[in-house]
Amino acid sequence: MLKDMTVKEFIYETASESPAPGGGSIAALSAASAAALIEMVANLTMEKKGYEDVQNEMNEIKKVSGEYKEKFINYIDEDSDSFNKIMAAFKMPKNNEEEKAERTKSVQSAFKGAATVPLNVGKDAFKLLELAEKVVLKGNQNAVTDGAVAAMSARTAVHSAFYNVKINLGSIKDTEFVKCAEKEMESIESKVNDMEKAILAKVNL
Repeated sequence: MLKDMTVKEFIYETASESPAPGGGSIAALSAASAAALIEMVANLTMEKKGYEDVQNEMNEIKKVSGEYKEKFINYIDEDSDSFNKIMAAFKMPKNNEEEKAERTKSVQSAFKGAATVPLNVGKDAFKLLELAEKVVLKGNQNAVTDGAVAAMSARTAVHSAFYNVKINLGSIKDTEFVKCAEKEMESIESKVNDMEKAILAKVNL
């Protein structure tokens, strides 16, 4: 599994002629890194002098960001698996009308899966921005730049994931599915850049 590779192995596999892992898995990795940084800042704030008033909040942030971290790690493989399902569907036989219909059905189902995974990555990555803002404002100020990097990585993950959604939507014939996905992305894309800028503006160096 990709998530069990060393960092070097994963990077080299990404660079190879294999089309997976690709941008979708990298988006999930960016989101996992953002969640890990948020969790780290929370850990560095807990039980530190001067931060007594935010201990409960940091403990909750640690818990939530840790849960997101695990989700994103799993998304790394889910994204690559969804791409492989598309390739497998295209290889299905089409010797008669029945086989052609079954193949078309499987291809469409696979494309929906390949769009759904990065859509979930993007939506979940967007939620990290609120957590990043909290650790930037209330967390250990010696690690404030780590919170800022978390915000930047989360924004990148959102846009990266949604690019992978959009390229798959072009192959999906279910117009209702496409419209719903586009609407969800549009709502987030209208906010994510401004949220990142607002967070970074609160980093005092």
